[in-house]
Amino acid sequence: MADLELQSLAGGRERFLEWVAEYRPQLHRYCARMMGSAIDGEDVLQESLAKAFYQLSQSVSVPPLRPWLLRIAHHTALDHLKRYERKHVEPLDELTADTLGDGAIDPASVRAALATFLELPVLQRSAVILKDVLGLSNEDIASTLQTTVPAVKAGLVRGRAKLKAATGPAPREVTLSPELRATLDTYVARFNARDWDGLRTLLAKEVELDLVARASRRGAEVGQYFGNYAKDDVTLTLGQVDGRPVLGVFKPGATSPAYVIQLEVADDGVRFIRDYRYVTWLEFTFLPLPEEGERANKAAPP
Repeated sequence: MADLELQSLAGGRERFLEWVAEYRPQLHRYCARMMGSAIDGEDVLQESLAKAFYQLSQSVSVPPLRPWLLRIAHHTALDHLKRYERKHVEPLDELTADTLGDGAIDPASVRAALATFLELPVLQRSAVILKDVLGLSNEDIASTLQTTVPAVKAGLVRGRAKLKAATGPAPREVTLSPELRATLDTYVARFNARDWDGLRTLLAKEVELDLVARASRRGAEVGQYFGNYAKDDVTLTLGQVDGRPVLGVFKPGATSPAYVIQLEVADDGVRFIRDYRYVTWLEFTFLPLPEEGERANKAAPP
């Protein structure tokens, strides 16, 4: 009986994710800019969809999807920011509408780097993203943020001005322990050599796999995961995204990765694999990490 209930729940979740699939790129564009990070934005998106699935299961009617999902994503992002970022929380309603923005979209906001949005107070940030990146009307923004249209217009004017003046935070440099660097380099080398058995020896006994937006596995089942890559002509390069070490997955001839993989390593091996293979909407800037010799030469005094 319990197995049937679990199968029914899993099937319902899959149908729900198919139903909202067309909105996921927009939701990620919003969440990533709210958090200033593509990876953190995806975490917020996943949590938002989990909340939406639960709320829908408790509802007797289906709400208009796009505004409903955006509202859930907005509140989920705020929850994360309240936990981890205790600055820039100026409410839109407290802004004076001394100059009001018009209905036009500012293309400069679309081009701004994700981390630059962190320079804006949270609700100014929300208004600019919803208007200039997602193209919502001022009325729809006011509904999503639960504020007034004049407050939205004031927030747009101030937010756009701050965004244009912002330089954004300095890129975070990844520093790896020698042990972690050695494990990641070995993982990359064995993957690129198609040494799948050698890769499996790097996995901890209780390793977990998260195929983001698709499936999860644990333990011995994770070893089967490499079978998919045996069919693909891709290579890995060690790099960083949002100041975190990642493995960029490159297709033949590509100058930038199609997606990335994150690894968490412990004393007993690779404990967690997070693979963004199916997250085609992820926005990220990938920077290759220099070889150890290159890093040493760079650090050495002239």
